[in-house]
Amino acid sequence: MKQLYRFLRLSWTDKVLLVQAVSLLAVVRLGLCLLPFQALRRLLARAAEGRSSSVQSHGAIQPQRVLWAVGMAGRHFPSIGTCLMQALAAHVLLGRRHYPTELHIGVTRDDKGKFLGHAWLESGGTVIIGGEALREQRYTPLLAMDHLEP
Repeated sequence: MKQLYRFLRLSWTDKVLLVQAVSLLAVVRLGLCLLPFQALRRLLARAAEGRSSSVQSHGAIQPQRVLWAVGMAGRHFPSIGTCLMQALAAHVLLGRRHYPTELHIGVTRDDKGKFLGHAWLESGGTVIIGGEALREQRYTPLLAMDHLEP
């Protein structure tokens, strides 16, 4: 009930953005489960190209608000909040608003030799999503995408 009250107190723009983030995270999760990664990339590229009417009617939304919405959605819905899902969702939402970002996917091994993967998002050379894990481990980059290609 407390979370609902907090949601209702948000501005209309933040409510719309939060719903978009939750919806996109759910689509990304479903896509990762059902589609090859290249097919999901094409689907997300089409989503990133279009600007929804709600984006246009609410004016320019600052990138920090997009990151807030994706982070909030990921925290409240952990099953759709992995680093890859959040990085892909933010990449699309920021791309819709013409903010340049670069998605990175990397791998490493922990102290016990366990294989670990991580995704993070950068803008202007600064990590904007996924930076916490980068401070803990050094990842070897496997893939970097500055835009989603259809």
